[in-house]
Amino acid sequence: MKKTVLVVEDEPDLAQIVAYNLAREGYRTVTASSGEKALEVLAESPLPDLVLLDLMLPGMSGTEVCRAMRADADLERIPVIMLTARGDEIDRVVGFEVGADDYVTKPFSVRELMLRVRAHLRRQDGATGATETDAQEHFGVLQIDRSAHRIFVEEQEIILTALEFRLLDTFLQRRGRVQTRERLLSDVWGIDADVTTRTVDTHVKRLRQKIGAASAYIETLRGVGYRFVSELPKA
Repeated sequence: MKKTVLVVEDEPDLAQIVAYNLAREGYRTVTASSGEKALEVLAESPLPDLVLLDLMLPGMSGTEVCRAMRADADLERIPVIMLTARGDEIDRVVGFEVGADDYVTKPFSVRELMLRVRAHLRRQDGATGATETDAQEHFGVLQIDRSAHRIFVEEQEIILTALEFRLLDTFLQRRGRVQTRERLLSDVWGIDADVTTRTVDTHVKRLRQKIGAASAYIETLRGVGYRFVSELPKA
């Protein structure tokens, strides 16, 4: 079945170009010219597999749409790629803080955009290249299934966004090693920040709240960053 991409863009020419190229790649496309219209589409079934979301929209902004998606249990797993002409660091940070998974600044290469769309949809399918031996991993009350892109804590499934999943998986794979905020911004978010931001702290806080009993595995190193414990805490 074809994957569906929702294109939320108020510039008709650009929306048409993006939709045309997505169709050439074999995707089904749905377009919305405003944030309000996007939420109407997202309230219908079937849901899109990915959303390309312009930041600057008439009425409801792209950040508001993304925030609404991340607050909805039916929508929070859908990858969101922000599209915007605003390339300042602070705009990217805001996008990531409300839950965007990726960020593309206009004018952008259509080829690069298609590659990013493909990469995020492959992650959704669990096509991350994990072998049979490392696809599933247990650590205390935490269980990760990389091939299915699922997380369980005390045998209860925890719904994470694609970015939250990458953040937790990065911690788990690097347990016992210090992860600075700058390193996480580069490896998980894919940006190199020249200024101090609360992006990482915001997402770690949200991740801890979601994983409950497993939150004790993530240690805060004041003034440095974070570290996932190498050994299970003693009872």
